[in-house]
Amino acid sequence: MMSDKLATDKALIEDARQRGLGATFSAYTRLSGPGWLQSAITLGGGSLASALFLGVLGGTSLLWLQLVAILMGVIMLSAISYVTLSTGERPFRAINRHINPVLGWGWLIATCMANMIWCMPQFGLCYAALQKNLVGPGLGDSTISKLGVSAILLCLTGAVVLMNRHQGAAAKWFDLFLKMLVGLIVVCFFGVVIYLGAYGHLEWGRIFAGFIPDIRQWGQPTGEIATIIATLPDAVQEFWTGRVVKEQRAVMIAAAATAVGINMTFLLPYSMLNRGWDHSFRGLARFDLCTGMAIPYILVTSCVVIASAATFHAKVDDQFSSNDPEIMQTSSLFAGAKSVLVARIEYGLEKQAGEQLDDQQRLERIAALPVAEKRIASSLVRRNAFQLSAALAPLLGERVANLVFGIGVFGMGFSTIIILMLINGFAFCEMLGKPQGGVPFAIGCLVSGLSGAVWPMLWDGPAKLWLAILASSFGMMLLPIAYVTFLVMINSKRLLGEHKPTGTTRVVWNVLMTVSVLGALIAAGTAVYDSVRNPTAGRMVMIVGAVYILLVIVGFVLKPRVKTDPG
Repeated sequence: MMSDKLATDKALIEDARQRGLGATFSAYTRLSGPGWLQSAITLGGGSLASALFLGVLGGTSLLWLQLVAILMGVIMLSAISYVTLSTGERPFRAINRHINPVLGWGWLIATCMANMIWCMPQFGLCYAALQKNLVGPGLGDSTISKLGVSAILLCLTGAVVLMNRHQGAAAKWFDLFLKMLVGLIVVCFFGVVIYLGAYGHLEWGRIFAGFIPDIRQWGQPTGEIATIIATLPDAVQEFWTGRVVKEQRAVMIAAAATAVGINMTFLLPYSMLNRGWDHSFRGLARFDLCTGMAIPYILVTSCVVIASAATFHAKVDDQFSSNDPEIMQTSSLFAGAKSVLVARIEYGLEKQAGEQLDDQQRLERIAALPVAEKRIASSLVRRNAFQLSAALAPLLGERVANLVFGIGVFGMGFSTIIILMLINGFAFCEMLGKPQGGVPFAIGCLVSGLSGAVWPMLWDGPAKLWLAILASSFGMMLLPIAYVTFLVMINSKRLLGEHKPTGTTRVVWNVLMTVSVLGALIAAGTAVYDSVRNPTAGRMVMIVGAVYILLVIVGFVLKPRVKTDPG
């Protein structure tokens, strides 16, 4: 039955190509699927948080970052899809046999780590959406309540994953479900931008300018914050510039990292092979990545950046602006901004050696700071997506606005859990050398889902920081290695044979992929450097990184003597 369907799909594509571009796009749209899987995972809690803080900190001037990051991801994912569909070979085995088994196993292990650890915050995100927006505080905040809701979510997501394992009508319903879920996320976050634009709260000139890359933002403030800092005395400029640039650089790296993660590079080739696709589907694969992953990602993240910029960037409330310490402390911004404001006062005291202040005097000094400095401090305060619902309240009413954002945020977490479980199923099958499906697949899915469902005991506790640092550092370190591996694969005559790109096509592939590799190296290097400075997991990151690099070198040296399963 599967072979008949595959033959029908091939015939549909071939007939559409003969009838022209419009017919081809129509056929591709009907057959798309793996790109929407990628979209469902990249539109998760990490993307939401990064986009939110990009807008808070940099306004709309950083809109270009996620556009560039997802384009780089599309390039590399297109490369691995080209290799996979040209050879029909499972990438893990191809890397082990043709490139370096250490790279293959590192790719698989990092994927499993990412699936299991990053599944935890997705369950937490779903619970927060239910508690804050959809159901209400009646859910409670106890560990038992969180575990109970997480168990229900695990059953629901597991049922959806099983739909994807059965071809035919079930698989079509799975694809449709994911497309509807991603579409719902886009609509929810698009609504706030439509409202803000309709009521004249957006500067479209600045928004369009924000899509133009500006690498100077790596080392200097941007947006309204840059303008405010320029009006301050030189000594004060130095303090705020250092603080803003440090946060800005960190969020730029986080935003780039959440566009395409190491586990996404594992998902795509196996989801295509699972559908029986071959070299006839290479054009569909690229179309699917652009329409199913890149466009929804750009739309959602851009809308979040625009909305958060209009709502939070360089903005303070009346309480926070007050010169009265008692009134200032009633502001919702004060708790988040207190540490940086205390540091600002202490920085000023360094210029007046010997002066000592008690807590009350510090509060008085903070309250007396110019509003301009408080506006900078407010942009360093971490916000959450649920606060964005306030932007829609004047149009829809508070309750409806909460529901719209709650559905969007819940959809992001729910869809990401589904895909993380799916990837782990694929990875476990490869780890055990078994065909896709069956008991190994179910175990892999369950391991990822269970690790996420116990988030109240791990992600909410002291282990959260250690787990996040170790997973993100190892994953980011492996991402450029995976990218380099893909670059080697697409230039390998031994692997691709007659399908190896030649002439201008080869040059284009190599230029685009090299740029993507360099971008991943910069992000990975900075992320690992920041992690190493953290005493909680820094030593572990250094040890894991050093051992892995040593093993990669040994793998290349001993590769001719490494025997792998030719299957």
